[in-house]
Parts: sequence; structure tokens; C-alpha cells
Amino acid sequence: MNILVTGGAGYIGSHTVLELLLAGHEVVVVDNLSNASEESLRRVLELAREEKPDVREIPFHNVDLRDRAGLEKVFADSKPFDCCIHFAGLKAVGESVAKPWEYYENNIGGTLTLLDVMRKHNCKSVIFSSSATVYGDPAVIPITEDCPKGQCTNPYGWTKSMLEQIMSDLHTADVKAGAEKPWNVVLLRYFNPIGAHPSGRIGEDPNGIPNNLMPYITQVAVGKLDHLNVFGDDYDTPDGTGVRDYIHVVDLAKGHVKALGAVERNCGLAVYNLGTGHGYSVLDVVKAFEKANGLKLPYVIQPRRPGDIAACYSSPDKAKRELGWEARYGIEEMCRDAWNWQKNNPNGYKN
Repeated sequence: MNILVTGGAGYIGSHTVLELLLAGHEVVVVDNLSNASEESLRRVLELAREEKPDVREIPFHNVDLRDRAGLEKVFADSKPFDCCIHFAGLKAVGESVAKPWEYYENNIGGTLTLLDVMRKHNCKSVIFSSSATVYGDPAVIPITEDCPKGQCTNPYGWTKSMLEQIMSDLHTADVKAGAEKPWNVVLLRYFNPIGAHPSGRIGEDPNGIPNNLMPYITQVAVGKLDHLNVFGDDYDTPDGTGVRDYIHVVDLAKGHVKALGAVERNCGLAVYNLGTGHGYSVLDVVKAFEKANGLKLPYVIQPRRPGDIAACYSSPDKAKRELGWEARYGIEEMCRDAWNWQKNNPNGYKN
């Protein structure tokens, strides 16, 4: 298949591009590099060719999804796309609370433009990078896909929820109209991706002080930051810190390759959780990192962050049953690979 990957130079996107290439697909990447580096794609190509020397170049377009003319040119200059895997978007929970307009304008506005250009070019299959945040503060854990979407606790979550609704409505409208080729929409609700490729050559490289736990931990470990800030120790959890379902980014990337099978089967509208089914607290992750890498991490308890919830972890049974996918890596392997990336790339892709 010929796959358009938006946000393909970013953290999850780059790992997914690698898995797509190894699975024999062709890939075109669109990314505005606001929180990514083109160097990631150079390394992805090297890694792919180590296993499959005949892998083709990765066409890359530095285009913002809100740039309709730029997107039109990408489609005009490429052979027809069979599917779009859509990662591109702003993604920091705390920042979204401080900058809601920017999140709505970028994530929703950019995706509306993308979907319009896709349908004009008869590409009506999309795998969307959604999030467990659409469940809000869940009433029942573990969370299944049948759990109702809740009141999201931050604008980032609302953008994901709204975009799920928009894509679902596109599919429903086509079905009601008897469209010859209705939309295929796969909504992948991620839990908390961490880790890096085991080679240590691609990984998470956030701009500035990280918003997510693992890059914060690794930057403390490498000496770029003095200590880890743990936001809240008074949640209703075993040790008072927030509990999440952490998933290795390579497992997550492989989930997208499996989701292409659903598209090929004309799945219509399908929703899948991608997680491990296990919840780990912030301090559990700190201890696992220390154990996996033989390091000590200083941390300081801080007040809760706005928009955070106490606990969130998945039931991944549907993805296993229907896609044949399940997570393989454990928490210590996630910590080991994250540190392997950081220690070999202390300044990320800027080395």
C-alpha cells in the first residue's frame, strides 16, 4: 500500500514509518517539523535498509496541514494514496490548558483541511492517532472501547474527541448516502507511549522541557535537568501518584501496521485501544527505570497539574481479537530502551 503519514518525522510517526517500510509498504511523510526533526527519517531509512536493502527513499514534504495549497501539491505529486495515518497535531495536555485556541485551531483546523483534500483525491481511508483522554475521568477501569466517551479534562483531549466525531460522521454520511466508496475510519486510542527503538537511533526528542514523563526522566538521568517533578502524590492510587498504561512505542507502531489490515477489509468505522492492560504509577516507573539502568533519580513532589486524572489503563482485548495485535514489551524494557536512546543522543537529533 502507498501510505501518507502526517507527523511522520515525530516520535510515534517515525517509529511507525520504520515498521511500515519493514512490512513492505511505500510511505510519503508530511510534517511541519514544529516538534520533530527530518534527521529522524534519515535514521529510519538507514534502519530499514539494514534489514531490507531495497527499501525506497522516503519522500518528505515540509508542509503544515493548514496549508491547503501545500497539501494539494503533495497529493498531485504522489501516486494515489491507499490510506492516511494521521499523527500530526499539538499534544501536550498542560500546554493545551494554557493555549486552548492554538490547540483547537491547529488540531481541528489542520485535520479538516486534510480530510477535505483526501476526499477530493479519492483517498477515503484514515487511521487516526487518537487518545485515551477521550474517555475523560473513566468510571470503570480497565477501559474497553464500549466505555462511553466522557467529559474530557483538557482541550487536547477535546480535540481528539471532536476529531473522532468528525471522522465518524463522514463515514456515517457516506453509508446513508449509499456511497460507492464510503470512508474507512480506524480510531486508535493510545494510552501512554514511552521507550525508543532498541537500536537507540530513533526516540523521543521534545522541544524544551518535556511534558511527558519518560523524556523528563531520561533528561534528569543524563544531567540536563536537576530532578524529576512528580505532579501530585494525593491521588486515590496505591502510592498517591497518577497511574497510567505505558506502552512501548515500537509496540504502538506495530499496531498501526496491523490496523492497515482492517482498512484492507473495508472495516467502515472501527475503534481500538492500544495499551498493555497494566497500570503503573509515576513512582513505579521511576523504580523500574532505576532497576533497569542501575541509576538513581532525584524527584520532587509538586502540586497536581490541571487536566490530569488519577488512573487510566486499558483493556486491549479487542485489538488482540480483531487485529491480531498485542503489546510485547514490559515496563523495564521500555525504561531500558528510553535510556539507551537518551544516553546515545543526549541532545536528541541535534547531536
